Amino acid sequence: MTSKRLDSVSHPPGTNESEGFLATPLQFLKGVGPRRAADFERVGLITIEDLLYRFPLRYEDRSRLQPIGTLKPGRPASVSGRILSCGVRFTRRRGFQIFEAVIDDGSGPLRVVWLNQPYLSDVFMRGQRVVLYGSVEMYGSAVQLTNPQYEILDEEEGETVHTGRIVPVYEKTGAVTPRVQRNIVFDALERLPPSLPEPLPDDIPARLQLPSRYAALLATHFPPQGTSIDALNQFGTTAQRRLIFEEAFLFQTGIVARRRFAASEPKASPIRVDDRIRESARRVLPFRLTGGQKQALKDIVEDLQRPHPMNRLLQGDVGAGKTIVALVAALVAMENGQQVAFMAPTEILAEQHFLNISRLLQGSRFRVALLTGSTTSTARREQLAEIEAGTIHLVVGTHALVQGDVRFQALGLVVIDEQHRFGVLQRATLRAKGLHPDVLVMTATPIPRTLALTVYGDLDVSAIRDLPPGRFPVKTFVKPESRRDEVYAFVRGELEAGRQAYVIYPLVEESAKLDLKAATGMADHLAAEVFPAYHVGLLHGRLKPDGKDRVMKAFAAGELNLLVSTTVVEVGMDVPNASVMIVEHAERFGLSQLHQLRGRVGRDRHQSYCFLLYQSPLADEARERLRAMTETTDGFEIAEYDLRLRGPGDFFGTRQAGLPTFRMVDLVRDRELLEIARREAVRWFDRSPAASAQVGELLQSWENRFKLIEVG
Repeated sequence: MTSKRLDSVSHPPGTNESEGFLATPLQFLKGVGPRRAADFERVGLITIEDLLYRFPLRYEDRSRLQPIGTLKPGRPASVSGRILSCGVRFTRRRGFQIFEAVIDDGSGPLRVVWLNQPYLSDVFMRGQRVVLYGSVEMYGSAVQLTNPQYEILDEEEGETVHTGRIVPVYEKTGAVTPRVQRNIVFDALERLPPSLPEPLPDDIPARLQLPSRYAALLATHFPPQGTSIDALNQFGTTAQRRLIFEEAFLFQTGIVARRRFAASEPKASPIRVDDRIRESARRVLPFRLTGGQKQALKDIVEDLQRPHPMNRLLQGDVGAGKTIVALVAALVAMENGQQVAFMAPTEILAEQHFLNISRLLQGSRFRVALLTGSTTSTARREQLAEIEAGTIHLVVGTHALVQGDVRFQALGLVVIDEQHRFGVLQRATLRAKGLHPDVLVMTATPIPRTLALTVYGDLDVSAIRDLPPGRFPVKTFVKPESRRDEVYAFVRGELEAGRQAYVIYPLVEESAKLDLKAATGMADHLAAEVFPAYHVGLLHGRLKPDGKDRVMKAFAAGELNLLVSTTVVEVGMDVPNASVMIVEHAERFGLSQLHQLRGRVGRDRHQSYCFLLYQSPLADEARERLRAMTETTDGFEIAEYDLRLRGPGDFFGTRQAGLPTFRMVDLVRDRELLEIARREAVRWFDRSPAASAQVGELLQSWENRFKLIEVG
């Protein structure tokens, strides 16, 4: 295939080629074979379609390679030249070597170095033509490239694929280099049938002015001359946006299908709300609900009264009062003769929920039980019999609730706290214990709207954005380590007033590699030298479960004044008397994690404080994170900022969170296209008789494609 064909095709000229081409296994493609196919399979590329729907990392305009003589420091550049000399240079540092080369393109020589990569002596040799891409730096009075990406040009091959044009640069896959992958993709595009099947409904490409699938694939991998290199590297060209939209539309179609499928499932028995139930709810409320709580409760109760199961996500910042809303919903279900399961991620949090719920329901006729891994075998047998008989109405527990021997007589409502901490299979197992029960999932990790539309797109979302009456926003201060003594003096004043405090460290034990204070050593130091008059406890992830529980219970009971901990307290500690949080090495923590840690205080009517201690010098990104923490206590604002800063993968930090496996969609970059795709998916379902008939088939292919099991 010549570059002319790749540059010029914009419309599919025919429809007579085989539609099965995209499903061809990669190993049958020219230049692949079994070994390279195995490398591709390790990153999820199995068919030709998988390969062509994997975007390049970036693009280089090698039709305009920069002359070496014009390079300026501080800017990335692509250069091409011939190697004049190369070899390994040893340094005074033991085991540290530098591979050094000098290349020339006719406008002058350029020094190129790769740090501690001596194996490159087997890659490069004098006389080769190479293309290099990297950041230009000053070395003495001359410029140089340090650790650039590279390709060796084959003199016998034409320059239509690797140079003389805008070139796609792919991520290395096993032993498959970017150059080899470019050849493979080029060959696949040469054989690509112009009559590709169109996965989008017929009217969408024309209405949204999107190119055909065929033209979009060609122009995405080998863009025509004149395409903006900036637009390409921002994934903003018409061809790239067409492929991004295609994936977004297929995803949103599955989300809409799931919502409509769920809406077709009848509940075992509908919920009714009358004056008697309203009065019962009023009796258990310890205070007037905030506006946010009232609206969330209204949403939930309306869902409960519908003939189809509720699937609702209740978002609320730490301390926003989600639990009392969930309890009123539970009361409505129990007044209608249904049982409720309330699942929490840790034993300590389950026990706190159990104590609070038991206290609030003390004057009612409903019985509450606690079921965790610590429940004795005798007590467990008795409780299981009563749950199955229906004489226990509300069960609070951990993952012990999903075990096979737990059977409910009439499970009507499932409440899941900190739901992203549970695996999807655990949630599905609990839900299966009732006949299509209502499901309310809660999270104190505010989810940005873009993620709510994707990860939780099949759930209705309610948010509580205000704090309960009498609560004060936590005052946050950023301090250098040199001001530690005044922070300790402040903490001492809070302890003298009867309050409690947390001190958080990033490590359990000292590390020779990292200059970070560790929880174990600092707990001894604080107890012996800084706060000798007070009881200091130590909590970290390496403690056995019963050891953790003992420490957490002692702190919750007020037996410990100060708790030294790692981030295991991030979720699952509710100690209203704690009023101070110190985070050591705060520059090492993510923004959402800092916000979650800060949420451990400010849970009562006392003014609370958070001190973020940092070690100089601060990187720009760390300084931005700490500044954001002082400017707002609104978790939703922080979540949006954190999503922009870190991206969606790190936002949740775990596959269990249910992030879909997108090939091309970026949840931050493509939020606008996701919104458009959602609107178009709803429109298609509403207007296409075929759509409703295809729901089952759509869901099957959707789950296979996005590797996402039902949330909730």
